[in-house]
Amino acid sequence: MKTAVLTDSTAYIPEDVRKKWGIHMVPLSVIFGEESYQEEIDITAEEFYSKVKQSNELPKTSQPSIGMITDLFEELSKDYDAVISIHLSSGISGTYQAAVSAGNMVEGIEVYPFDSEISCMAQGFYVLEAAQMAREGRRPEAILSRLNEMKETMRGYFIVDDLTHLHRGGRLSAGQALVGSLLQVKPVLHFVDTKIVPFEKIRTKKKALKRILELLAEEAQKGKQIEACVIHANVPEEGEKLKKKIEEAHDHVHVTLSYFGPVIGTHLGEGALGICWYIK
Repeated sequence: MKTAVLTDSTAYIPEDVRKKWGIHMVPLSVIFGEESYQEEIDITAEEFYSKVKQSNELPKTSQPSIGMITDLFEELSKDYDAVISIHLSSGISGTYQAAVSAGNMVEGIEVYPFDSEISCMAQGFYVLEAAQMAREGRRPEAILSRLNEMKETMRGYFIVDDLTHLHRGGRLSAGQALVGSLLQVKPVLHFVDTKIVPFEKIRTKKKALKRILELLAEEAQKGKQIEACVIHANVPEEGEKLKKKIEEAHDHVHVTLSYFGPVIGTHLGEGALGICWYIK
C-alpha cells in the first residue's frame, strides 16, 4: 500500500524538507483588507510581520475550503492508495474537520485524518514521523498508532508579548485577556483538549521562559532521548539564545529552531516564543 502524507501550512516545515520527504501541503491564508495571501506560498513569515507593522488593523485568517482539500485528495489518488492528513488543533481551526469532510466525499483513496491537537513544529514532528514511516512502506494504521503514541509525550508551552491578539482572534477568553493586560502578566500557555489555555500565570517574560525550561528539564532528567524545537515570532536572536541554553544544559535533547508563521503569528503577535518536545 502506497501512503501519502499531507499537512497544512501551520506545521511550518521548510519547503526543502517537505520535498525531501515527499510531504504534501495545503495552505491556510491571511487576509489584509481585500487581499488574501496563502502562507508559505504567497507570503513569507518575514514579509507578514513587516506587513503587520504597516497595517492599521490586524489581518484575519482563513482555513482551506473543503473543495480545495477534496481536489488535493483526488490528485493524490492518482498515485497513492491512502493519505495520512495531519492538521492543526481542531480547537483553534476548522481545517481538521474540513479534511474529515473531504475524506468522506472523495473516492479512490483512503483518507486518515489526524488531529494534532496542537500546531507549528509540534504538528510538524507528527508529519515528519509519518513521512518517514510511509517511505518505509508502513501501513496507515501503524502510522496512526505511532502518532497516537507520540501524543502521550508531546508537550508545547509558549508565551506572547500581547494577549490582545489571542483575545481578538477568539482564542482566549475576555476575562483572561483583561487580567493579563492589567497585571502585565506573561502567562505560560499550552493546549488542553485542543484549546489554548493558561498553564501558569507568571509576572515577567524572563520568569515565564525560565519556567518552560524547567518543565523541559523535568522531562530531560528521565534520561530518554528528546526531540525539541524552539519556535519564535520574528525574534530569531531570542530563539537562537533559547536553543543554545537547551543544548548546553542537556546533551540528550536534540533541538531545532522554527517559527510562528503568518496564520499563527496573527493570533500570537510578534515576539511570541515557545518550546515543544516529545520523547523519542
